[in-house]
Amino acid sequence: LFRSEIFGFLLDQLNYLNVFILMAIESTFIPFPSEIVVPPAAYHAHATGEQNVFIIILAATLGADAGATINYYLAYYLGRPIIYSFANSKWGHRCLLNEEKIHRSEKYFYEHGVIATLTGRLVPVIRQLISIPAGLAKMTFWKFIMFTTIGAGIWNCILAAIGWYLQSIVPEDQLMNKVSEYSEHINIVILALLGCIAMYFIIKRTKNKK
Repeated sequence: LFRSEIFGFLLDQLNYLNVFILMAIESTFIPFPSEIVVPPAAYHAHATGEQNVFIIILAATLGADAGATINYYLAYYLGRPIIYSFANSKWGHRCLLNEEKIHRSEKYFYEHGVIATLTGRLVPVIRQLISIPAGLAKMTFWKFIMFTTIGAGIWNCILAAIGWYLQSIVPEDQLMNKVSEYSEHINIVILALLGCIAMYFIIKRTKNKK
């Protein structure tokens, strides 16, 4: 019920600035799903014609960049001990953080290299936290922001396409449930694709070594 009330409020308030702000929050360590921002904004844009869906995607991507940059610099300057201490603190738990999630994002980053800041934006749970290991590893900022922008842009295009498509077939009061359903299916497909890509490079590297 609470999520439905938030969703109904957002649907009426999702101008470009609010999309930017909410997506900036979503890309930090504060738990806030992008699925209740971009699809409703695209849905509303299609229904009313008052906003441009491409500008919505741009605002969402710039917001994601802003939030990810906050995570990056916090990790860059605070370092691993403080980041892990916060994740294990009461406030960290209120933000749905814990040591396991940070460790998982670090493991993903070190296994996939700098490209992880792109592919990680497409992976559930890792999506919001991949900027933290990038900062801890002191990754070059221009590479970080470039890959983050591409990854966030792809994800926001997918979310906007869902909202745009659903406007013609789903009434507003059913939108949230359908977005969740579609997002789950898309996450599965993305994970499968990333797995296939990873296998391809592993096999290619093995052949090159031989």
